[in-house]
Amino acid sequence: MKAGAAWAGGAVAVATLALGGCGGFSPPQTADDRKVSIARVWNEVVLEGVRTDYARPTVHGRNLWHTSAAMYDAWAAYDDTSSTWLLGKTQAGYDCRFTPPPQPRDIQLAREEAISFAAYRIVRHRFRNSPGADRIAELADRTMAELGFDSSETSTAYQDGSPAALGNYIAECYLAYGMQDGANEANDYAARAYEAVNPPIQPELPGNPSIVDLDRWQQIKVDLSIDEAGNRVESTQRFVGPEWGAVDPFSLTDADKATCRRAGFSYPVYHDPGPPPEHDGALRDEYQWAHSLVAVWSGHLDPASGRGGELVDISPASIGNIRSYPATFAEYREFYRLLAGGVANVGYEINPATGAPYEPQLVPLADYARAITELWADGPKAETPPGHWFVIANKIGEHSELSKRFAGEGPVLGSLEWDVKLYFALGGALHDAAIVAWGAKGCYDYVRPVSAIRGMAERGQSSDPDDPDCRYDVDGLAYLNDASDPAGDDSKRVIDCVRPGDPLADNPYVLGADTLNVGKIKIFAWRGPAYMRNPVLDAAGVGWVLAEDWWPFQAPTLVAPPSAGYISAHSVFSRTAAELLTLFTGSPYFPGGKSEFRVAKSEFLTVEDGPSVDLTLESAKYVDAADQSSLASVWSGIHSPADDIPGRLIGMKLGPAAFEHARDYFNGLE
Repeated sequence: MKAGAAWAGGAVAVATLALGGCGGFSPPQTADDRKVSIARVWNEVVLEGVRTDYARPTVHGRNLWHTSAAMYDAWAAYDDTSSTWLLGKTQAGYDCRFTPPPQPRDIQLAREEAISFAAYRIVRHRFRNSPGADRIAELADRTMAELGFDSSETSTAYQDGSPAALGNYIAECYLAYGMQDGANEANDYAARAYEAVNPPIQPELPGNPSIVDLDRWQQIKVDLSIDEAGNRVESTQRFVGPEWGAVDPFSLTDADKATCRRAGFSYPVYHDPGPPPEHDGALRDEYQWAHSLVAVWSGHLDPASGRGGELVDISPASIGNIRSYPATFAEYREFYRLLAGGVANVGYEINPATGAPYEPQLVPLADYARAITELWADGPKAETPPGHWFVIANKIGEHSELSKRFAGEGPVLGSLEWDVKLYFALGGALHDAAIVAWGAKGCYDYVRPVSAIRGMAERGQSSDPDDPDCRYDVDGLAYLNDASDPAGDDSKRVIDCVRPGDPLADNPYVLGADTLNVGKIKIFAWRGPAYMRNPVLDAAGVGWVLAEDWWPFQAPTLVAPPSAGYISAHSVFSRTAAELLTLFTGSPYFPGGKSEFRVAKSEFLTVEDGPSVDLTLESAKYVDAADQSSLASVWSGIHSPADDIPGRLIGMKLGPAAFEHARDYFNGLE
């Protein structure tokens, strides 16, 4: 990521490489004097591990959960009220036996030591095969040394009262449990049975001639494939986590679970959203409409052209406070603004923390859309979506106006208790979100927009059987006018046919081929990587492109994530986290009444140069940030509305369920 983006409020001076290598850290003698808890220090180490590993949201949601739960167990082992999660319990058939040791003289210091050894062992094990393994090992070793702990102490004989041994034992339990929790960690999380039904799409070549089923996921093959974390990966994608629904959850129950059977494998699906719109089913029109919207929205991504140049207020005065969401696919057309972009927001009259109105912020629509697309793609520094929400949670914890009262009530909690409980609840919630999202992905195996748009374009247009220039096919793309009247002036179309005399009719690389592209579908859209020599300096802009060449707002080395589209993991992760944070903090609002993420002109975007102006991304409530994340995945072209809304609706259930389950542990009821 280019320089120039920063979460408002300043960085906490955690003295580890995870936050920039602030050397010379020496913990004060009194733990209460510290501004940063030990749990926060180790959470930053885990996040750095995520950033240097392959981009696997499922795996890292689990890593964040296991390290968070292990730190919580190390804390709760010395508490008279709270229940542990795995220590002294049986989870997924694994029994972690525990006999409480003698109480230490200084419980706070014992907790910090046990937490450090537990987190250290898990980090060293879980990231040992990552591309950044050496870096993370060095970071973990250095952190232990700076904290004054001897990482060579490997004893698990905690019965004599050693906090280090207890931490080692907790880590041993979590690592053993992780080998039988359904994630298939022993085989590097590989799929056991899943096989793609479609041959790969090669987006560097025109069209999608090899697709067999327009409803099913399609691997992407490019000459150079680099994942969201910057690691070179196989040129042909492999579906990451298609059987993740079988992983042992946190708060999900058997009552939430259905079973989807396909190709000799049973896919567990929690909170089953039901099938998405299919191209040859009763919701064919919704399938075509949803993917057309993705293509049209990509035409908003140029601040110098068309709708992308329109100034919009991106402050909470205008964006946020969505009152309801569509309950059926047919209602999506009223929720999403097909031509204008975005959805109907209500906004807020005043900031409840200040009592003053939110200050408007007018920027080009294209800059807003591109900025949220890159921010929410994988987090500010490629933490993956679950890690991104831990980053947000940490920034919330730093805010001077946050009162660290659980659920907004009772006594103010110390930094350590706040962090271990927040990480436990948030980690469990996001782990459940991954299980739910990828359970649906594995079951429904749904197409991504790039495959659907190009696949429909191969078939022609579905609007006019009598069009003399463009082949009609019921499975093709529908013409679309950029006017309120769908039967309006054809010159205002944003999806149309290439006709004789059209500038796109000519193939400049073939002599005399001035009608080669006549009859093909064209879209007014983002023009893609082919229109840039250097994405650091250039922007592709928008214009008429052949639909067979349509490209999502992604780098040529990525194109789309390696998993099915339905349901949107961004939507599930974000709404789950937002609901959890609302309940945990006791307020739906960010501290101070809004969050801020500053984006510098020409310094933030990586897909292309931009934005064209300085701007600040703001959200009044946690759920507003979640809604921003969901729209970002549609503007980026990796999800359609059909993927988005089910994810939001399920997240509205997962967050509260995880919060209540975590609270039971805090109260000793589990």
